[in-house]
Amino acid sequence: MTRQQPTAPRRMRLVTGGLATDPGTRRPAPAGRSSTSRPATAGRPTGGRRAGVAAEPTPRRHHAEPSVDAPAGKRFFPLLLIAGLLCVVGLIMVLSASAAEAEADHGTPWYQFQRQALWLGIGVVAMIVVQRIDYHRWRRFVGPMVLGTLVLLVVVLVPGVGREVNGSTRWLGIGSFTIQPSEVAKLALLLFAADLLARRANRIHRTDATLRPVLVVFGAMGVLIMAQPNLGTTFLLFAICVTMLFVAGVPGRSLAVTVAGVGALGVAAAVFEPYRMRRLLAFTDPWADPLNTGYQTLQSQAALASGGATGQGLGQGRAKYGFLPEGHTDFIFSNIGEEFGLLGAVVLLGLFVAIGVLGVGVALAAPDRFGMLVATGVTTWILVQAFVNLGAVVGLLPITGVPLPFVSSGGSSLIVTMVGFGMLLNVARHSER
Repeated sequence: MTRQQPTAPRRMRLVTGGLATDPGTRRPAPAGRSSTSRPATAGRPTGGRRAGVAAEPTPRRHHAEPSVDAPAGKRFFPLLLIAGLLCVVGLIMVLSASAAEAEADHGTPWYQFQRQALWLGIGVVAMIVVQRIDYHRWRRFVGPMVLGTLVLLVVVLVPGVGREVNGSTRWLGIGSFTIQPSEVAKLALLLFAADLLARRANRIHRTDATLRPVLVVFGAMGVLIMAQPNLGTTFLLFAICVTMLFVAGVPGRSLAVTVAGVGALGVAAAVFEPYRMRRLLAFTDPWADPLNTGYQTLQSQAALASGGATGQGLGQGRAKYGFLPEGHTDFIFSNIGEEFGLLGAVVLLGLFVAIGVLGVGVALAAPDRFGMLVATGVTTWILVQAFVNLGAVVGLLPITGVPLPFVSSGGSSLIVTMVGFGMLLNVARHSER
C-alpha cells in the first residue's frame, strides 16, 4: 500500500549534500527524487507571485557549497572577455586623454597612465582571487563590512582627515594613494541586502523584515555620502537597493511608496540649497551659463560632435588640450567619441549592454537565491553607473561625478568594481550550463 501524500501547498525543494529535502517534511528524500515523486530542481522555485522570487527556505547548517574547481558556466568566459576589453580600452584612452595635461603638470605624459596601470594590475589580481572564492563565504563578513564602511564614511567627513577635491570631501589616504569610502559602500550594501533578502525569503512580503532594514542601512550610508556631497553615488546605491528588493519579491506598492518618498526628499534637498538646484538643472540649458555651470557639458558635446562617424583617430582629439576638464576620468567617453567617432561609441555601448544581458542570465541560472541576488546587484551596479555617466557626458543628465566602469581613471572605483565583478564571475562559474 502506498502512503497518501499530504495536501499541503507546494514548496520549493533544496538540494543539499546530495539529498533533496522538502522544507515541509523532516525526512530527506533520495537525491533526484522528492516525496511527491517529482524530480527535484536545485534552486528553482515551484511557486510564488513572481517568477524567480518564490520564498526560499533558510539554508541548512551543513550546506554543500560548490567546489571552486567546478567547470565554469557558459557565461563566465564572455563576461571575462568583455571586462578585459573595457579595461584595455580604458587604459589606452587614459593615456590619450591625459598625456598633454600630465606633461604640463608632471613633466611626463605617462604619469596618469602609469597610475592607472598600477590600479588595473591590483584590480585584476583582486578579481582573479575573488572569482575563485565561493560567493557563499562572503555572507559571514557582511556585518563587519557594513560597520567598517560606516566608520570610513564618518572619518572622511572629519575636518583635516578627509581630502577635499573640487568642493567634495570624498577621499582618505596618504600621499598619492587614496581610497574613496563611498565606492566600498556599493559592495557592502549589495552584500547586506542579498544576505538579508535570502535569509528572510519566507517573510519577503513583510516590509518590517525586509524593506525596512535595507532602507535603514541605505539611509545611514546615503546621508553620510550626501554630506560629502556625492549625489551620483547616493542615487546609484538607491538604484541597487530598489532593483534587488523588486527582484526578491518585496510588494510593488511598498516599493513605489519608497521611491516616491526618497524622490521627494531629493527634491527637497535641492530646493533648500539653491546652488545645488542650479547645478542639477544646468544640463537643461548649458548655454545659460556657458563659462561656469554649463561649460563642461558644452565642451563634452563639442568633442562628441567633432568625432563624426569614424572619429579623428587615436591620439588626434583636441578636447584634451585644456578644453575638457576631467577628460580622463568622468568624461573619458567624450574623448572616445571624438577619437573613434559614433562607431567607437556604439561598440562601447554594446559591451555594456552585453554585460547586462549576460548578468541577467547569470542571475536567472544562479544555484540559489543568494547567488541570484548578488548577480542582480552587481549587474545593476555596472549598468546604472554606466547610464548615469554616459547621460551626463551627452547632456541628458546632471553632472554628478560618477566614473564610467572599467574605463575611467580612478583607483578606488576600478578596484572595487573589479571585486564586485569577480563575485559575479563566481556566481557564473557555478550557474547551470
